[in-house]
Formats: sequence, structure tokens, C-alpha cells
Amino acid sequence: MLWSLFKILAFFAIIGLMTIGSVMLLDMAGGVQITVAGTEYTLGAFQSVIALLVLMALSWVFFKLVTLLLASLKFLNGDETALSRYFDKGRERRGYRALSEGLMALASGEGRLALSKATRAEKYLQNPELTDLLIAQAAEMSGDTKRAEVAYKRLLSNQKTRFVGVRGIMKQRLSDGDTETALQLAQKALTLRPKHEEVQDTLLRLQAQSSDWEGARKTLSTKLKTGTMPRDVFKRRDAVLALSASKSLLDETASIEQQEQAIEANRLSPDLVPAAVLAARAYIAKGKPRYAARVLKKTWETQPHPDLAHAFAEIQPDETPAARLKRFDALLRINATHDETHLIKAELLIVAEDFPAARRALGDLVERAPDARALTLMAAIEKGEGSSNAVVQGWLTRALVTPRGPQWVCDNCNHIHVEWAPVCENCTSFDTLSWKRPETPEIASAMATQMLPLIIGSEEEATQENAALVVSETSEAVINTEPTEAETPPEEEPEVQDLKKSV
Repeated sequence: MLWSLFKILAFFAIIGLMTIGSVMLLDMAGGVQITVAGTEYTLGAFQSVIALLVLMALSWVFFKLVTLLLASLKFLNGDETALSRYFDKGRERRGYRALSEGLMALASGEGRLALSKATRAEKYLQNPELTDLLIAQAAEMSGDTKRAEVAYKRLLSNQKTRFVGVRGIMKQRLSDGDTETALQLAQKALTLRPKHEEVQDTLLRLQAQSSDWEGARKTLSTKLKTGTMPRDVFKRRDAVLALSASKSLLDETASIEQQEQAIEANRLSPDLVPAAVLAARAYIAKGKPRYAARVLKKTWETQPHPDLAHAFAEIQPDETPAARLKRFDALLRINATHDETHLIKAELLIVAEDFPAARRALGDLVERAPDARALTLMAAIEKGEGSSNAVVQGWLTRALVTPRGPQWVCDNCNHIHVEWAPVCENCTSFDTLSWKRPETPEIASAMATQMLPLIIGSEEEATQENAALVVSETSEAVINTEPTEAETPPEEEPEVQDLKKSV
């Protein structure tokens, strides 16, 4: 209220002063005389003031016109002026609008529209840092890989966008199946961005596929240092890589260094079954059976596995079935309730020909968690106890059409592997194999039961030969016992050997 009153009073004061000044100028005598082309003009005091104000206004307009003319000349000459900046702002507005529309089209999966908008944005903005990436991704989505590669290569020339260009070309090489070039690009990308998790994982996977175990372990250490991998996972995967580097320990020409790598792998991850097996064999090769037994018992405590039992048997390969059963008792007591423990104990008892004890060792396993292995052992027990051929054949028939039980299965794609490997042979993922029952188990065809008489001859011969096969395979699979001369079985007929392969 007071401010409004003050403004009104100030307005009237100014009007009053101007009126007083005009009156004073009108009453003032004298003036200004101006002679132009022989004509004299006399202006009074008030007229002189008006003329001065008009002259000042005309001078201001004149200088503005001169400035506009100079700006137009500079614009035509290519220099940056207010006029050029005005047009530039218009182009920027259209360019950024096209860029935002291209991003929206890319997000919605419209590759061709995104490429069109990206091309328009490139035309208006003239800023490759913004538009090249959009062009590359839009070209990939629309199937124009050549244009995408050209855009990625343009990104390589700028230090700020070099990583984006390397990563984009790397992904293109991966999609083309050129893993060798992709590996080199992944190494370059990791040098540019050591903390980039996707590049770390890609490089680790490619190094594992190419069996570059030392390089993979360095990449794994980088993941630990940059905080993209927990320490417990790092220990597990470092053990897998150390184990992979020492896989040639299975050969007779294994070096001391490879044996040490197997032992190191077991130290890094004691629950890794293949590492424990190779470490135990390394200790056996060094003449340290106690260390081998200790390694196997520690792993058996967390993950009972048939391979552990096989390695435990290799500690004393020439012992009798009774001595082996006694020695295995220390191992089997560690995890006595596990299904694998029941199976191994039953196999040992079958080899020792204690069939009633083998039946007790199996317990209700054939009903609770039946698989081909448990049912085959049950057939061997029935045969050993003198049951009829029909009973034995019934168990064998069930074994042929029952899932095989736990196997090495990829957690990523559920592909089943015959033996453990660091990289899945189907999806090439790293460290994804687990010992478990497959979600879609492999089941033998029911036609295999009907084919048995055709392979052997008569139904009775098929039953007898299958029972003999069960006992023979059980002995070999459990303990790899070298039979003595008194225990050497008679030579099998070729038909029986063919049946073994089919089963």
C-alpha cells in the first residue's frame, strides 16, 4: 500500500517538474539559430530541447542500422553473429528433438525409426559424441551391422568415447563368433575401464573358453580388487581355474608344478569335488596317502561323490574286498545318512559277497529315491541271494527305464555333462556345473527292455547275463579293484560286452 502510494506521488512529482520546466522554457528569451543552404532557422528554447531529443533518437536508430548491416555482412561471410546464433539455436532445438525421439524409438524397439531420427539428429547437431552411439545401436537393432560398425569405429577416435566403441565392436565380434578378436577387444576394454563388470565377465568367460587359465586368474583378481565379486565366490572360482590348469595331472607325465596346482585348488575350495580328487592323486603320486585320505574325507563331509570313493580306493589299489570295506568305514561314517554313502557301502558289501548286509545298507533308497544305480544294485543283491530270474529281471527292467540319478548339470542351461568341466559345453558359461539330479532326467527307452532277448538270445539268458553284468560293473565302478589270480572272472562273450555298452 505504501509502495503504491509512493509510486503515484513520484509520478505526479515528475509530471509537475516537467510542466514547470516547459513553462520556464516557454518564458525564456533567446534561442538557437541554424543556417542551412542560405536559409536561417531560429528555434526557441523549448523548440531547441525538442530538436535535441529528436536528433538523439535519429542517431540511435542510425547506429543500430549500421550495426545490423555489419552483422549481415559477417553472417554472409560465415562469422558467428547474433543472427547466426539465432539460426543455430533453431537447429539445436530440432536436433535435440530428433535425438530424444530416436532414444524413445530405440527403447520401444523401433530400430528403423530410431535410425532415421538418429540420422536427422546427426545432421542438425553435428556432435558425434551424442549421435554416433544412437546410430550404432539403432543400426544394430534394424540389422544394419556395417553401419553400426562404422559408427563404433568413429567413436574410437575420441578419448571420451573410445571405451564405448571398443565394447560395441567386441559385442559384434561375439555375435559373429569371432572369439579370438573379441578376446583381444575385451582385454583392451578392460584396460580402459578396469571396473566395468560386464567387460570383466566377458573377458573371464573368453579366457576360460580358450584355456588361458593364468589370464583368467588375473581377471578374477581384478574383479576382487574392484569389488565386483565377493571373496567367497572369488575363492571358489580361483580354485576352479587352478584345477583347470592342473587337469593334465590325469596323465602320467604330470609335472610337479601341475600337482602343486591341484593341491592349491583343493586348498582354495575344499568342497570342490574334482579339485579334491586331483589333489588326492597328487598326494598319492608323492607317496603321501595320509594327506590324500584327509583331503577326500574333508570333501566327503560336504559333498559325497562317487569320484571321491574312487580316489579313496586308489590309495590302496591291491587290497582285498574285506580290507577295503574296513578301510572305507572311516570315510562312510563321516556322512552316514547321505544317499551316496548308502550306495557306496552297498557296492562294497556286494563285492565282499555280503548280500544281506548290502540290502540293509540300501535301506528304503530304492523306494524313496530310486535311480538306475540303486535298482541295479538291488538286482545284484537279489541275484547274490539266489532269487529267481524273474525277480532279477524285474529290477533290471526298472533300472532301464529309471533316471540315472545325480549328474554334472549346468545351472544356467540344464545341460548334462559326462564329467566335470570349468566351462559348459552347451552355453559356454563359466563355473556353472553342479552335481545334482537333472530337472529333465535322462531316462532309457522302454524299448531297451524288449531288446534284451534279441541282444542275448532267450529271455532266461538275458536275465542271467544281466545279473552277471550288474555284479561285474558294480565291482569295477566302486573300487577299481585289481582282481587276484584266484578271483579273475572267466572271459566274457562278445554279446555280453555289447550288452554292457548298451546298458
